[in-house]
Amino acid sequence: MANADNNLDHQLKILIIGNSGVGKTSFVLRFTKDSFKSGILPTTGIDFQSKVIVCNDKKVQLQIWDTAGQERYRTITTAYFRGAAGFIVMYDIGNESSFQAVKDWLTQVETHSGPDAEIILVGNMNDKEKDRVVTSESGKKLAEELGVEFLETSAKDDVNVERVFERLVDIILAKMSGSSETQVDEEEPATTKLPDNPPTGKVDWCYC
Repeated sequence: MANADNNLDHQLKILIIGNSGVGKTSFVLRFTKDSFKSGILPTTGIDFQSKVIVCNDKKVQLQIWDTAGQERYRTITTAYFRGAAGFIVMYDIGNESSFQAVKDWLTQVETHSGPDAEIILVGNMNDKEKDRVVTSESGKKLAEELGVEFLETSAKDDVNVERVFERLVDIILAKMSGSSETQVDEEEPATTKLPDNPPTGKVDWCYC
């Protein structure tokens, strides 16, 4: 894929999905701005952020879409699933219903995304250990059942936030590298061409 910025090796579209209130927005802000704010209002529609990282000597621009978890925004958010290289599926370790909803979110991915998207399961807010209702073992077991990787994180304490993105990118690039050996003349899988100037901030409409 030809990148708008010739200094970039790849542009990857990453979506963060999960129930409302699991900490998706705080997670994105910690990664992109290295900041944390409590009491952030729920995302309405979808929010966009971008960050360039270096992974395996490759300069990669991550175009990160923070999605609303509320059911009423589902039609808007799932429209953005198309062309995503990877998904971070998030639940709150202190909220059982958000954990139970993981399989439903993965069904949405299967329905609205392409077959090449990679997934990582994240149990967020592990700084609130006293409020924990979902054990680490339960998260690991679910990840094994789903065939995906699993990490617990804290945006507040900055635990494993960068590691989640770096690991997901690792998996995506490894798959792309393996596929290129047999698909030399085809477009690189799991890479998406987004508008030259994607919106910054909240987006409650869709141009997909």
